[in-house]
Amino acid sequence: MPLHPAAEGLVKLLSDAGVGFYPDSTPESMRVAMETSIRGVPPHEVHAVEDREIPGPAGPIPVRVYRPSADARLPILVWFHGGGWVIGSLDTHDQLCRLLCDDARVIVVSIGYRLAPETKFPGAADDCVAAWAWVAEHAAELGGDPHKIAVGGDSAGGNLAAVVALVAREESLPIPALQLLVYPVTDHEFDSVSMIDNAKGYFLEAEEMRWFFDHYASAPEDFADWRMSPLRAPDHTGLAAAVVITAEYDPLRDQGEAYAQRLRDAGVPTQAVRADGMFHGFFGLHAFIAPAREAWDTAIGALRAAFGMA
Repeated sequence: MPLHPAAEGLVKLLSDAGVGFYPDSTPESMRVAMETSIRGVPPHEVHAVEDREIPGPAGPIPVRVYRPSADARLPILVWFHGGGWVIGSLDTHDQLCRLLCDDARVIVVSIGYRLAPETKFPGAADDCVAAWAWVAEHAAELGGDPHKIAVGGDSAGGNLAAVVALVAREESLPIPALQLLVYPVTDHEFDSVSMIDNAKGYFLEAEEMRWFFDHYASAPEDFADWRMSPLRAPDHTGLAAAVVITAEYDPLRDQGEAYAQRLRDAGVPTQAVRADGMFHGFFGLHAFIAPAREAWDTAIGALRAAFGMA
């Protein structure tokens, strides 16, 4: 189907506001544009929000903890924000985390991992693995249930969530109850159909993805490392069950769907959802784009099912 009219309007609005990639873009200019785009958005109310720090491999990692209620032993979702490992923050994804917290009725722990190019690969992945291990160990301190913890993220955050799920298996860390991968980066590739057909004009662009990869990598050989390209991991067996959400008009669509198929082939229970007529970045915008609700409801339903919630 064509790009949904509401989605098309939002893509144009973002472009007109200067939120996007340009030939002279710098990490600083991209960060300012993304942070500016969220100003004036009334925060969705949740029971409580707390900013704190947890130990990381190179110093404290800022995190933001969202609670849907004062109940004890709530399920937990550890969330990694998108932004190509270069932009994005706890603030840019604050509204999304509030919505996830309220709708799924879970504690959301949003992780402020280190960004590139100041911190090159695998710094972001190392931070996210450390954060996962810390949350798993300190779930009760957060008011959560240590046996009900999922991992998730959007775009580069989906990449990091997939990497955490792989490392958890490799290093005998607690296995997530679910990995929620929203239009994830899973491979350093630029020749898939979606990467070519959706290269330009749908918010995230192929040239921008090259820019993100180049800022994150320390050397060209990093692109083949499964901690950057989890599709290239030699073994996907024994991983957490997954929900993989993709968008029809997204350069990353095919690699996300290829990852879902790789998980299925490895015997991992996996649900793949393609949001027709949607663009990269649509997740959580169902108040503005009605068809985005289907993918949202699937994600919320999968979280609740993974946690044994009615």
